[in-house]
Amino acid sequence: MRRVIVVLAALLAVVCVCDAVKFGQLCSGNPENRRRMSDTWGQGHYGARRGSRSHQGLDIVCSDGSDVLAPFDVTLNGKLTVYSDANKAAINSGINLRGAGLCFKLFYVNPDRTSGSVRKGERIGTMLPMQSVYRGITSHVHVQMCDKSDPTEYF
Repeated sequence: MRRVIVVLAALLAVVCVCDAVKFGQLCSGNPENRRRMSDTWGQGHYGARRGSRSHQGLDIVCSDGSDVLAPFDVTLNGKLTVYSDANKAAINSGINLRGAGLCFKLFYVNPDRTSGSVRKGERIGTMLPMQSVYRGITSHVHVQMCDKSDPTEYF
């Protein structure tokens, strides 16, 4: 019985830590993590319609070429490929991260490196040229949780 209580207490502690997590500044030109609203390409909130599917992340405004920053102390867990479409090669990069009890991905980022640790506010990489692929879209970093749950509560 005591073992069960200890395990439950540990699980509650993890839940409480994650509930308290808030992303710090993600893009050098957007200190308040302003979200992408509606533009000619759609909307940037979690669950927004994308034809027959739904958007599985949250878009944070970031100008092409801006520095992308660690939102809290993170561990870099490898580069990721966003698209299989060769026409989107200019923005076909991102990075996997872990920190503050969360696992998440940042799309449209050219990472400076793909492993090791980065402190809150340090540069992770550079925002890729989204306008070269989606002219007129509000350029943004796409934040997606590894389990594809809604990241909105962390902003």
